[in-house]
Amino acid sequence: MMFIEVILPVPLSDTYTYSVPEEMQNSISPGCLVLVEFGKNKHYSGIIASIHQISPVSDFEIKPILAVESQSILRRPQLRFWEWLSQYYICKQGEVYKAVLPAGFRTESSSKYIQKKETFVNLTSLYLEEDNLSKAFDSLKRAPKQEKLLLAYLEYSQAFSSKDCKEISKKELLEKSGLNDTALNGLVEKGILSCYEKEISRLKTYFHELQPLNQLNPLQQQAYGEIVRSFREKDVCLLHGVTSSGKTEIYIHLINEVLKLNRQALFLLPEIALTSQITTRLMQVFGDKVGVYHSKISNNERVEIWNNLLNDDGYQIILGVRSSIFLPFRDLGLVIVDEEHETSYKQQDPAPRYHARNAAIVLANMHGAKTLLGSATPSLESFHNAQTGKYGYVNLEKRFEDTELPEITVVDIKELKRKKRMKGLFSPLLIEKMQLALNNNEQIILFQNRRGFAPMIYCKICDWMPKCKYCDVGLTYHKKYNQLICHYCGTTYGLPTVCPECGNEEIRERGFGTEKVEEEIKKLFPETKVARMDTDTTRKKDTFEDIISDFEKGKTQILIGTQMISKGLDFGNVSLVGILSADSMMNFPDFRAHERAYQLMAQVAGRAGRRQKRGEVILQTSHPEHLIIQSVLKNDYQTMYDAQMEERQLFRYPPLYRIIEITLKHKSEQLVENAAFALATDLKTVLSDRVLGPDKPVIGKIQMQHLRRIFLKIENSASLSTLRKILEEKKTALLNKPSFKYVVLQYDVDPV
Repeated sequence: MMFIEVILPVPLSDTYTYSVPEEMQNSISPGCLVLVEFGKNKHYSGIIASIHQISPVSDFEIKPILAVESQSILRRPQLRFWEWLSQYYICKQGEVYKAVLPAGFRTESSSKYIQKKETFVNLTSLYLEEDNLSKAFDSLKRAPKQEKLLLAYLEYSQAFSSKDCKEISKKELLEKSGLNDTALNGLVEKGILSCYEKEISRLKTYFHELQPLNQLNPLQQQAYGEIVRSFREKDVCLLHGVTSSGKTEIYIHLINEVLKLNRQALFLLPEIALTSQITTRLMQVFGDKVGVYHSKISNNERVEIWNNLLNDDGYQIILGVRSSIFLPFRDLGLVIVDEEHETSYKQQDPAPRYHARNAAIVLANMHGAKTLLGSATPSLESFHNAQTGKYGYVNLEKRFEDTELPEITVVDIKELKRKKRMKGLFSPLLIEKMQLALNNNEQIILFQNRRGFAPMIYCKICDWMPKCKYCDVGLTYHKKYNQLICHYCGTTYGLPTVCPECGNEEIRERGFGTEKVEEEIKKLFPETKVARMDTDTTRKKDTFEDIISDFEKGKTQILIGTQMISKGLDFGNVSLVGILSADSMMNFPDFRAHERAYQLMAQVAGRAGRRQKRGEVILQTSHPEHLIIQSVLKNDYQTMYDAQMEERQLFRYPPLYRIIEITLKHKSEQLVENAAFALATDLKTVLSDRVLGPDKPVIGKIQMQHLRRIFLKIENSASLSTLRKILEEKKTALLNKPSFKYVVLQYDVDPV
């Protein structure tokens, strides 16, 4: 009897055993899809993980598979990669499967893959002869619209004779000819033209003439050579290049060499917003060898890209966001992780809560490929690995064409407020510089890392603040909709006119977001075209590209945005950047707050003066002498790194220790409190002072679920497989207690 281990999209076990009917045994192989019954009357598409003939010892009936898709939808080493993900990030392979595989492959999904079809028009075989075609025109003397349509068909099918005729889409033919279905139907009835449907691809095709590679300048060429030499000894290299140093051109030259070996390249970006600019550049060089994969494409497009890569002649380069690491690559030769410091590479929910940078390094290793990490402000983890010799390290210290780094001016807004010299959100110097830039027909970027109009509202008398009834979090005021919105669950509330606690009518705003910045800018510069880029304005599929395109073309003069605008975008006419509130980033209650504040400010400052002219940055803060502010001012990454590493060593934080965050959830606050205390106590018997908590997080309730957290600080040398066994044993023991049966417990390894 033949048995298979099947991965199902459920979070209960890694695999489930099924038998294989004799008539299907020649059709199965690892990576194939099978249809199985799970439980009573539930059917799932599963992935074959392994095949064996060992009869399982079980009290349950071993069910047979119901159907099999003989072509594997996975490549090696994808199953091994899934196994690593589930082991390292402490989840089940079924959770990996559900997160990884496009929904169109799964029977239980409502988003099944639908082939895209289109109607095409062609000349029938009888009229491929010139004489017969002439007779056809003679027969159309009294049907001028049909005659016009036939002429249009011959023109747009690019035929020099009837034998050269090619099919043309019905939609294109009718649009270009200006005629309708009636004329076409007449030609079809007469047997002159034929109409038929056929499957077409949803994937965009690049038609323009390819451009040669740009020549690297001496500094880029030196960096390129150092990377190549580093790859001879190490699998991972960190390229530490200042903003606008031309890292992308170096990436392109490395990709070109990989393609010469008939291997593939994966180019990872942290945000969809970046793909449009880099897609254009890659396609100018590599054309249709490039495929783009991100969350904004449809489920059907995802399936098509997946199937394209299963073809040995499929894409050679994939440009995409974090989920791109799961695609079925034939033979990866190079993985590039651009802006490797970005927290967007970390998946938060659902499991697996993976970090795409770290997972990409493992994936590359499984393919025998090299990984290049690029950033102007590397993560402390990557820089530490480079400093200790684990990674190669290449430093690119100068901008392309020797353009100077922007001049940064720190403005003490605390002093300005004391003297009542602030004009709303802007210092007099920033307003003066904005006016000068606009007078010179230059562009401006204003950075505020909060969306909405005001992060909170409050009563002037009693300090009452509205909170979400489902989440333990204050509500953000969005003036456009005149609503309060919870940024955790999305629930909206009306704006109160009086305080429900004391009846006072003076409801004030506290803080400011991008929406308020936009309003004040429009008052200051009413004739200026302004755009805002945050998650409120970029919800639709193409809005990222539209905002960026308008700014690139100069249609927009001032771009206001959150951290989206800090992520590697290249705008040649930006002369001024304003950082409106540096303090809110530094005061966040997180051990990474100072590292992230430095990265955000340095990155957004780097958007200024990216061509021949030196740019300017106005940095508004109440703490101008703060070490992070001074490090940004001097472009001094090393000082920031040294200070942070000293703190990390003292308090046992990454990269010197590994953190695992355990979150418990339940609708009863007292029950989840008891469960967290019981689990922490049990873990401390084995892991002692490596266990911290439990504690209540800053946001203690989300979507009616009360939260408690336990932190584990584990030495980097500790065995994760041993630790996983301990955690699984303690979890099982906890959930086996009747009172804790319905507590939800989840792990986040290496949280950011």
